Amino acid sequence: MATVAIESRRRLAALEDHLARENPTLLEVVHEFRALDRVVHGIGLLRGDESFAYQVPWWPMIAVLGTFSSGKSSFVNWYLGEKLQRTGNQAVDDRFTVICHAADAQPRVLPGSALDSDPRFPFFGIEEEIARIAPKEQAHADRYLQLKTCSSEALRGKILIDSPGFDADHSRASILKLTSYLLDRCDLVLLFFDARHPEPGAMRDTLEYLVAAARERADAEKFLFVLNQMDATAREDNPEEVFAAWQRALAEKGVTSGRFFAIYNPDLATPIADDEQRARYEHKRDSDLTEIEERMHAVEVGRAYRIVEALEHTAQKLRDRAIGRLTEARARWRHIVLTIDFVLLVVLATIAGVVLARDGAAVWVDRWLSFPGADLGLAPIWLEAAKWGVVAAVAFFVHTRVRALAAGFVRGRLEAEPRDTLPAMRIGEAFHRGTRLPSSIFRTRPRGWSHHAEREVDRVLAATTSLVERLNDGFARPSGAHPSAAAHTAG
Repeated sequence: MATVAIESRRRLAALEDHLARENPTLLEVVHEFRALDRVVHGIGLLRGDESFAYQVPWWPMIAVLGTFSSGKSSFVNWYLGEKLQRTGNQAVDDRFTVICHAADAQPRVLPGSALDSDPRFPFFGIEEEIARIAPKEQAHADRYLQLKTCSSEALRGKILIDSPGFDADHSRASILKLTSYLLDRCDLVLLFFDARHPEPGAMRDTLEYLVAAARERADAEKFLFVLNQMDATAREDNPEEVFAAWQRALAEKGVTSGRFFAIYNPDLATPIADDEQRARYEHKRDSDLTEIEERMHAVEVGRAYRIVEALEHTAQKLRDRAIGRLTEARARWRHIVLTIDFVLLVVLATIAGVVLARDGAAVWVDRWLSFPGADLGLAPIWLEAAKWGVVAAVAFFVHTRVRALAAGFVRGRLEAEPRDTLPAMRIGEAFHRGTRLPSSIFRTRPRGWSHHAEREVDRVLAATTSLVERLNDGFARPSGAHPSAAAHTAG
């Protein structure tokens, strides 16, 4: 366990080293997560090798999703200014490609295990998730993920995810489940469609799944619907009709609001001979591409606030919900133990009363006071103590068995409850740990939840306010201070 804890601290130190160079304010957030970790490790809500900091994507993520014919990989290449991704009319990648910035001008391709083992990436420990969503397949990150590096300045401070061609992948069901996992962690999702096939019948099952996911989510505003390859409509010169047909197709699937864009790749565009028509197409394309780029840039700002918000929500869930559930579970466990102990005591007292009434109290008192070895001169007081010791040992054994059985019952009920509210905390393990001896059943507070721990969580919650203020100083200047001064304050 000590080795595991040391490795966990090493990983957090590596994360702090990166944040110290890129965003010192977020470095302070890591320190506050460490403070929460110390509290929950003492309670047992997280294991020694786990940290709340591992559950936060520290770099903003932008997912580019769609079928293989929608031109999403070509868009990624255009955005980066490099031909990093392979393109074509057929599926060329069968894995998610995670693209991050690197100083080396030579792009590199690394296996998915590089993501699974590095807490700085939002896919740390992804193999556990893969094992959950695809239990019949080998839970290897390399099967579903690959990491590519790129020196493009457009990528600095963010992570791009290019999806595989869903409909051509033989493991589509698993890919879709993993996509849902990624959508929860992305700051922005670009959902690409093919302008050459905008009609409702062309929306494949996979695309319907993605559209439904966007429609039903509380954070649906982070989805951008992009109709790509609009230059294909130049021959008929009917972009408005194609765009309207596409929106009708989305409306049939329940998407009636959101941001919709019509673009095409400037580097791969079909030549348009008519100057007026070309200018009209380019104006619409450039306008929408500019807005998309602005949204992609804005995630860097939004991510910092969301990380601080995640810290606040984590502390609140710990104090108000996790501790509350542990306290309620402990009260339920105490009630069960005392009830069973009382019932057993009543049963024993009843049996004793019946026996005494049948044989007479004097007979049993005489039997109790008699002892073997009296003729040897042994002191009756020691044998008397031994008798009571045996009685106490039996009673204690029965009580501990009742404690253990009641704890197992309550833990089972806890772990059967929905985990959506506290997916990262091991409520059942923490409760069971708190029921072990020498913990008294009359202790009302969960084990490890001392007054000092409570004050520490309150301090972290108070710290989130000052962290938000520091972020505000970097982006908003009500006083009219010079941007460099405000940025210096935020840093």
